[in-house]
Amino acid sequence: MHDDVLSQILKAAGDTTRRKILTLLVQEGEMRVTALAGHFDMSLNSVSKHIKVLEEAGLVTRRTLGREHFIAAELEPLRITQAWFAELKSIWELRLDALENLLVDEDKRDD
Repeated sequence: MHDDVLSQILKAAGDTTRRKILTLLVQEGEMRVTALAGHFDMSLNSVSKHIKVLEEAGLVTRRTLGREHFIAAELEPLRITQAWFAELKSIWELRLDALENLLVDEDKRDD
């Protein structure tokens, strides 16, 4: 699996501010960095650092038009996390099925 990419995505999404940025971008669509920063009680520089982490994880893209920087959500990398969670779910389902079978077999022996 894409362990390094998955780790980078989870690290980026692990921060509350970055999740809020990503959520805003999904809800509102592409936004100027300055407009995005207006939603947070922190400096433009701090918001830019959060955006950089999201960019490095591939969760946002940047488009520059003159002096304006526009940020957009890129949700394709989330398929990697979706696949990982699906794999975990499958493992748990197998374990729960095995436990259920064990309990049913035990009930049958008690009869």
